Amino acid sequence: MIQRCIAVFRDSPGEGLLKNILALTSVQFFRKILPLITIPYLARMLGPASWGLVAIFQSLAMCTVIVIEFGFQLFATRQIARCRHSKDLMEDVFMGVLAAQGLLALGAALAVAVVAPFVPVLHDHPAFVVSALLWSIAEGLNPIWYFIAVERMKAAAVIEICAKSAAAAAIFILVHSENDAGIVMAVQAIAPILSIMGALCLVRRDISFRAPSVRLIREAFRGGWSMFIMRGAESLYTLGNAFLLGLLAGPVAASYFAGPEKISRALVGWLNPVRDALYPRLSKLVHTSLPKAERLARGGITVMILGGMGMGLLVFLLAPIFVHLLFGPRFEPAVQVLRILAILPPLTSVTQSIGLLWLLPLGHERVVSRAIIATGVLNVLLAILLVPKHGFIGMAWVVICSEAFACACIVCAALAVGRPEPVPAAFELTANDSVGGSETEVAIETSLEAVR
Repeated sequence: MIQRCIAVFRDSPGEGLLKNILALTSVQFFRKILPLITIPYLARMLGPASWGLVAIFQSLAMCTVIVIEFGFQLFATRQIARCRHSKDLMEDVFMGVLAAQGLLALGAALAVAVVAPFVPVLHDHPAFVVSALLWSIAEGLNPIWYFIAVERMKAAAVIEICAKSAAAAAIFILVHSENDAGIVMAVQAIAPILSIMGALCLVRRDISFRAPSVRLIREAFRGGWSMFIMRGAESLYTLGNAFLLGLLAGPVAASYFAGPEKISRALVGWLNPVRDALYPRLSKLVHTSLPKAERLARGGITVMILGGMGMGLLVFLLAPIFVHLLFGPRFEPAVQVLRILAILPPLTSVTQSIGLLWLLPLGHERVVSRAIIATGVLNVLLAILLVPKHGFIGMAWVVICSEAFACACIVCAALAVGRPEPVPAAFELTANDSVGGSETEVAIETSLEAVR
């Protein structure tokens, strides 16, 4: 079965799909292997209390990244993939998205500054707040989506690997005791700052940077809104769990939960290259050849689900070894959490593969968004009910229940959609103000027909 799926990737239209997947896999390797090296060191150097504090602010930073990204990671990738034939349209999309993200970054920083005095964990650690903001702004503005859209993953891979390696090396050099938790946060902001500098230099070689019009910024916000709702709600039951647990039960409880959650989600992350490489290709194929899109999507979904099942079994069997090797004897309570979270990889692989490889390329953002929003609300409500009494164990079951609900919703949505009709090609952002029926779009359609 795996060989058939690989054949599907190899025979799919376009060039270098397997190469793109391998390039993204190398990025995931460094994203996941480097933490497996640094986390054991930090857990031993910082201890449960300080490590839990770092986990809380990491969670806050990643939630802020979702605000700054505003769903552009999915929306802009799809748009660039559809208009790669037109440099002007690519410039419109890129500059509109970048300007919109700049405004969101400013708004996020002001919001955190206003809220911080009223939240004890933020008020007591202002340096952590600043580091988390720098990290989130740089990560949120990183145009990695551009390279995914134009299917030039190699350049993105080199940038990510160099930046992550530099940050990991700095951690080993500078962090030596429980008092160095603040240094960890500062150092981890270095990687995305280096990444965005390198990425913008490479993008500048392809397109011209110019001041975007108000219309382009408005169109970017409008196009990314549904994706933002989906990603924002998703963060309530993925990225924000450690922060929520820290507020309800304290840093030590957050440390026992954050480590196992990182392991479980890191293993799922090994499947992301398949998802990220196929998404722009499928977004284009649903407009040009629906049967080929169906065949490619089935192959990607099969690989991801089989991989998720294997990851879950691995986590369950090796949970004690993972915890003892990575975190040390002081984190013994985390073994039970990790075994509960072994259910997470299979569930996540189903949710992400069907959602991002089928429903979103077909344009069913609203269906996916409603499922994710309901899941995020459910996650918060369950956490408020279970965490005060059951602590980090309760939070682990909250995550599993929420992900199972999301999985069921996505599967039901896919079954309801069935076999779709060919999707008409349309571009949310064009060179003119009007979205549909413009001369520019006619030219686009003519160009696409010529390419076909």
